[in-house]
Amino acid sequence: MTHLPPAARQPIRLHGGGPAFGLPEVSPYTMKTEIQLQLAGLSYVHVRAQPAESPKGQLPFIIDGDAPDSRVTVADSTFIRSYIEQKYGVDLDADLTVEQRAVAWAVERMAENQLGWVMNYFRYADEASFNHGPARWYDAVPEPRRTELRHDLREKVMANLFAVGITRHSHDEIVLLGARSLRSLSVLLGAKPYLFGVRATGSEAIVFAQLANILSPYFDNALRRRAEAFHNLVDYVDRMMERFYPHFAWRACQRAA
Repeated sequence: MTHLPPAARQPIRLHGGGPAFGLPEVSPYTMKTEIQLQLAGLSYVHVRAQPAESPKGQLPFIIDGDAPDSRVTVADSTFIRSYIEQKYGVDLDADLTVEQRAVAWAVERMAENQLGWVMNYFRYADEASFNHGPARWYDAVPEPRRTELRHDLREKVMANLFAVGITRHSHDEIVLLGARSLRSLSVLLGAKPYLFGVRATGSEAIVFAQLANILSPYFDNALRRRAEAFHNLVDYVDRMMERFYPHFAWRACQRAA
């Protein structure tokens, strides 16, 4: 984190899920915002929160300012980015051409609205993965409420997966959809350090966050194995993790896996 800019009296409070599943932040969307705050050079503190605390019922959300009359709450990573760029006069895509900005937006939508759902399919549809991962959020809740909450969470996510069309396909078809997005990202990245050249851009944050979730050693599934076959994507996640989460033992987790 950098020094506090003159325009802000207090660090921005970023509300997210916290570390879990072999990741420094369990929510890829919170990870996206955290990286964008760093790219913008803004000081922030990470606060653990529950989705129900957010105005939109999802993480992340930020609170900027301390005084009640100047405090601003912004929910959803896309609108948080718009807010910080406008308020603090930064452009996270400053180095991009108009055409590259269009590609960046399309890539961001693919990462969030397609690849992210495919990743969640492997995390929730498979009972063993669900019990190993998301179900653990309720370990401290007494029975029978614990079982009820786990069931409700899985049912809700599975309903969303069906609504967006993912689980209308067979398992092999879903793997194919994920692999196609991974291949597209691999081609776009090529041998460059970042997606669009030598500097990280705003859309970089969500691409990295989704790839890190897929490559987490905590889960073993067909999508992770497909991702591991794209060596430039694996190296890219390593570089991004080292830059934005230098104190997190990502490589040690990978070696252990």
